[in-house]
Amino acid sequence: MKDKKSCNRWSDPQSPDLNITESVSAVVFLPECLSARHSHHGMCPVYSSSHEFVRSEVYFSLSGFPVSMSVLQVHFGRWLIEGSPYVILFDIGSAAWNLDRWKGDLWQTCSIGLPYHDREANDSLILGSLIAWFFKELTDNLGDKPNVIGHFHEWQAGAGLILSRSRKIPMATVFTTHATLLGRYLCAGNADFYNNLDKFNIDKEAGERQIYHRYCLERAAVHCAHVFTTVSQITAVEANHMLHRKPDVVTPNGLNVKKFSAMHEFQNLHSTSKTRIQEFVRGHFYGHLDFNLEKTLFFFIAGRYEFSNKGADIFLESLSRLNYLLRVHRNDVTVVVFFIMPAKTNNFNVESLKGQAVRKQLWDTAHTVKEKFGKKLYDALLTGTIPDMNSILDRDDFTIMKRAIYATQRHSLPPVTTHNMLDDSTDPILSNVRRIGLFNSRNDRVKIIFHPEFLSSTSPLLPMDYEDFVRGCNLGVFPSYYEPWGYTPGECTVMGIPSVTTNLSGFGCFMEEHVSDPAAYGIYIVDRRFRSPEESCNQLTQFMFSFCQQSRRQRIIQRNRTERLSDLLDWRYLGRFYIHARHLALSRAFPEKFKMDPMAPLKTEGFRYPRPYSVPPSPSASLHSTPHHSDVEDDDDESYDEDEEAERDRLNIKAPFAPGAMPEGKKKQPGESGN
Repeated sequence: MKDKKSCNRWSDPQSPDLNITESVSAVVFLPECLSARHSHHGMCPVYSSSHEFVRSEVYFSLSGFPVSMSVLQVHFGRWLIEGSPYVILFDIGSAAWNLDRWKGDLWQTCSIGLPYHDREANDSLILGSLIAWFFKELTDNLGDKPNVIGHFHEWQAGAGLILSRSRKIPMATVFTTHATLLGRYLCAGNADFYNNLDKFNIDKEAGERQIYHRYCLERAAVHCAHVFTTVSQITAVEANHMLHRKPDVVTPNGLNVKKFSAMHEFQNLHSTSKTRIQEFVRGHFYGHLDFNLEKTLFFFIAGRYEFSNKGADIFLESLSRLNYLLRVHRNDVTVVVFFIMPAKTNNFNVESLKGQAVRKQLWDTAHTVKEKFGKKLYDALLTGTIPDMNSILDRDDFTIMKRAIYATQRHSLPPVTTHNMLDDSTDPILSNVRRIGLFNSRNDRVKIIFHPEFLSSTSPLLPMDYEDFVRGCNLGVFPSYYEPWGYTPGECTVMGIPSVTTNLSGFGCFMEEHVSDPAAYGIYIVDRRFRSPEESCNQLTQFMFSFCQQSRRQRIIQRNRTERLSDLLDWRYLGRFYIHARHLALSRAFPEKFKMDPMAPLKTEGFRYPRPYSVPPSPSASLHSTPHHSDVEDDDDESYDEDEEAERDRLNIKAPFAPGAMPEGKKKQPGESGN
């Protein structure tokens, strides 16, 4: 492609709202920041400014704004995040009086009507109309050079793409769907989605769910775009059936690895955060703390409260079976499982608050007695005598300790929930907990804690941010049925925490493609696509049971391997697919100016992490749909050189895309079958 920097200065990604949250930062903005480096720093994200808190997150400025602002209220400034990128904000409220006229324009353009009661769809039309106006002004002011690329994300931004193309604005367009609208609805309704992709009556299904107009916007945007992309291969298959267009490029979601990077400190951070979680567990299980916290593993699942889509149903059933296995094998490991999913609550659970108060009281009591004991022991040693231990503690000390012990007595089981649920009788998680009978009794080796609120460092119960909490856990479990990408296991990976995912998630498919033995690197992939629910549940149970049988040293080695996969998820690597999509859009929008480089990568496959040499090779090759699990190794016999493995992986990830080149991970390992 010729003169890329001079011809492609303005690259404008759009999203319906500037919600200043970590998810938007990760999903939408980071690839745009990376792409700006390849477009002469002329990239400006475009959003609506309907949220008041935008004012505290954006520094507004008028310098360098390329279009007239006399028509509507538009703001230009810098987003106050790392790198301080430029951002353009539209006040959709100031333009709402044009809604009826713009609805007429949309109907005349593509015969799509929007109902008056769907505020989200109406807001998306206002934003789309403003974006189309913006691009018209922009291209008129810029002239022939530089060329403009509009990158639209999700159906809410689709109206802007449709109107821009219908008005023949000279620009290249890219549309990215992170999840199809109808796919999310169907999976939430427990449909056998992936086995019936080619059998759904799309128009009928959308109409029954009263989202036909939204579906039409999404489909029209997909077919109007010069280039259509999805975030994963599994979503590409879905989009081909749901939206009737095969994606041109798969653009995987990456992470700002630098934000999570702790270099060699991540093991220490794990230990520090785990200690804080242990303190919470001491309070939550007071009176029933008959298990060894040093032999306790912390599992968790987190995300939106989509019970089936997020795999909470299969996870709970697997926990019941794991509890049975641990009891039958008399394993001394205890598993405490956290469900971090926001639900409707009215307050904290009194028992949960009381538990933390009792823990703090016991700590203060122990500290007081320790000081008195230490002073008397110090005085006795100064006299050159060994004191009588029975005389060091007086009657008052014993009284204080007895009162403290009495305070730990409770006549009820530790609560499953940390909050009072508004409708606990029909809550899916609590209903299934009752079904499987995991009530945190003394005999249970699996304990459950449902925290129906996102974590915060200001919480009186568990004062930890999500990132610190993840670092302190041993395993993240995300057996999702519908997960177009899956940031939660990715965040675990860059923090060096093993995780469970599925081959129905974009992240799981991506790891199967790039890692020869995902389980050896702490990525356990449950087959939910080609196995029955019963078989998938058993596989998940076996993964968790095998993890419980690992020694402490094996878990440390595995965390080292997991953290080394961070480079694979870095935008510095994955951003190339966004860049490729935009170059492809330029070549289609302006074929007389741009030609695609035939060597450009069209797939996400560019290298493959090898199987760690310290893991014995599998006796037979495993299919991607049924990834094999590494054998449990004996500590004394295991040969492990962290520096050697890390260097081999670093060289592997830098392997260039070259025709006929065999990635390192695809070469035969010693002892592997040639099949």
